[in-house]
Amino acid sequence: MNKVSVCITVFNEQKSIEGLIRSLLNQSKKPNEIVVVDGGSTDRTVSIIRHLQKKYGGIKLLVENCTRAKGRNLAVELAKNEIIAITDADCTADKNWLKNITEPFEHKEIDIVAGFYNMCVDNSFQKAESVFLGVLPNKFGNDFLPSTRSIAFRKRIWEEIGGFPEGNNNSAEDTDFNYKAAKLGAKYARIKNALVEWRIPDNIQDFKEKIYNYASWDANYGIWWHPVKKFSSHNIKVLTVFARYLVGLTLIALSFKTPSLLWLAFVLLILYILWAFRKVYMEYRDWRAGLWGIVLQFASDFVVMSGFISGMITK
Repeated sequence: MNKVSVCITVFNEQKSIEGLIRSLLNQSKKPNEIVVVDGGSTDRTVSIIRHLQKKYGGIKLLVENCTRAKGRNLAVELAKNEIIAITDADCTADKNWLKNITEPFEHKEIDIVAGFYNMCVDNSFQKAESVFLGVLPNKFGNDFLPSTRSIAFRKRIWEEIGGFPEGNNNSAEDTDFNYKAAKLGAKYARIKNALVEWRIPDNIQDFKEKIYNYASWDANYGIWWHPVKKFSSHNIKVLTVFARYLVGLTLIALSFKTPSLLWLAFVLLILYILWAFRKVYMEYRDWRAGLWGIVLQFASDFVVMSGFISGMITK
């Protein structure tokens, strides 16, 4: 049976770290070790981990003032086992997560296993937010690429890839990892029931910050054609957002000479609003969530465009 190291990177996670570690200790398949790298927390995160170290064996802790990506690489370097499983500090693992995400490694050709996540939603805002922030269960398919919320890999493929990118702008280091893995021809297994619970943001400011950081990183890194996603790369999707607003502004500008075009722009705007409402409402059958979908659609559009421009400027 494969021995497994679970690697976690944390920063100011005093509200969630104990729940995560306890969920790992209570797995049906026990981790052989839990490696935690703290990136310089100023709250009680480190003291909570040290308390758990005293009570339970197999927990390693390194305190290092570093970025999240460097923390991930340090944790993998410290891990003594060939199979590495990773989740994030704002998650808790289902009891069978580690068992399910490591089973495919019984097949020697498998390099990386993509687990999945449930987004914890407590209200209509978070229901709408989930449509924009993550992948919904009905979208999980053969082109799904894992996030660091739920992923496992062989240490040798991590070495071949060169680890996670440690640059300053590393908000989507798992995107870089998967892109390089796909280019190397790494073999994926996708296990939908290798689940963690992900606590998504509960306010619009945190939502916008996440969207901005993702868009900025994607533009900065410059992935246009993706070997798995193909024309569905994040950057190509951003261009379609710019195109929507360019069409609208063009119609408004032309309406000074042809007033009827203003009506066309208005009709297109109404259709866009209805589309934003519908795509959220159809997931949850919650009209309040649908209304939030309209707000978040426009918020994400403008944040994505500004993040993309920022990423291109700093490239």
